Amino acid sequence: MTPPTNHPRPAARLAAPGPRLAVSIAFLVNGFVLGSWAPQVPVLAARLGYSETALGLLILVFGLGALSAMPLIGVVISKGGSKRPTLATQVLLAAALAFLAFAPSTAFAIPAAFFFGVTLGGMDVAMNANAIAVEKTRAKAIMSSCHGFWSLGGFAGAAAGGPLIATLGPQGHALFVGALTLALLWPVYRFGLDDRTLPVVGAAVPASGFASFAEAARRDRTALLKALAIGIFTLFAFFPEGVAIDWSALFLRQDLGVDVAASGLAFAAFSAAMALFRFIGDPLRDRFGSVPTLVVSLCTASSGLCLIALSGELFWVLVGFAIMGMGLANVVPVAFSAAGNLPGLKPGVGISIATTLGYSGALFAPSAVGFAAERFGFSTVFLTLAGLLGVLLVMTPLVRNADRVRSERLASRSDQVAL
Repeated sequence: MTPPTNHPRPAARLAAPGPRLAVSIAFLVNGFVLGSWAPQVPVLAARLGYSETALGLLILVFGLGALSAMPLIGVVISKGGSKRPTLATQVLLAAALAFLAFAPSTAFAIPAAFFFGVTLGGMDVAMNANAIAVEKTRAKAIMSSCHGFWSLGGFAGAAAGGPLIATLGPQGHALFVGALTLALLWPVYRFGLDDRTLPVVGAAVPASGFASFAEAARRDRTALLKALAIGIFTLFAFFPEGVAIDWSALFLRQDLGVDVAASGLAFAAFSAAMALFRFIGDPLRDRFGSVPTLVVSLCTASSGLCLIALSGELFWVLVGFAIMGMGLANVVPVAFSAAGNLPGLKPGVGISIATTLGYSGALFAPSAVGFAAERFGFSTVFLTLAGLLGVLLVMTPLVRNADRVRSERLASRSDQVAL
């Protein structure tokens, strides 16, 4: 929504491409490191002799690390802006994958996984806060495309990871990822938006933890319940994405017998399709509306999961992962938009609730999948996820509020024309 003429957009001069480029690179790096983790999973499991259950517990430790960092980073951002935490977590992230790749035993792998989660989750919060700050200095939204850059990074990391592991070994691959992460620190430092002095910083960083719930309950309990419902919707929508990140490589190697060089192809196909449809997601939602967009998206993702579960051939499995990526691309962004625009809640409270619940699904669902896959097989897991997305179809009216953003922008443009 365009600010009133007597209150010009803060730091409008910062709407240059520099901060936009810097935050996009941060998203790209974060996705690249996570994508690089996907082909490392079966290598780590083989080296340490882990079953699916044991690997699921290690991934649970990763999730605990990420969730422990998120509220702490939020406090840091609220006091000093988002640029410095983004830079600091990117530096730490450069070493995180190497710690896991070099871990000789479970005693070393557990703290390495926790540290990986802390750095990845902390950077996720910091870069999203910075993207919100940058967006508030610009005339057009950038969040969907920022997440598109994250998916591009995931695609690059997963696609290159297998061949690099085959060529350099898992340790050499991890060191390469760390070196590239450090090299890409410079543009984030040089061009990143320092939002400490901007009036939008406070609005950009959501309240975290129990404070969000307490404040929302005092203001409007109905709005709080809607935010919680959207958070539950987001939680389950994140399930298939978390499974694709942590289990796709092992599924290809174990069930389809592919070699290590090809083990990252499933997540690469998933990320590439997701990136493409995130870049075009905003125009689709503007044209068709949020609810119809999500109905088609969920049906698409569910069909992709069914294809993965039932095909049994590498080509069709990769097609299935791509279809799932297409379908899931805009589900979470639309849900976050709806949560962030709930009437009756202060800005940031709804999105805080939705992101807390949503990321919990992405981080903890893969650990539960380890138990299920060992007992019932991956095909059963993928079919169950397809059914879960079918259940979410009933909940799609919850995201109708996401269309408020479009209505406000159209109204703002009409006002400008009238003036």
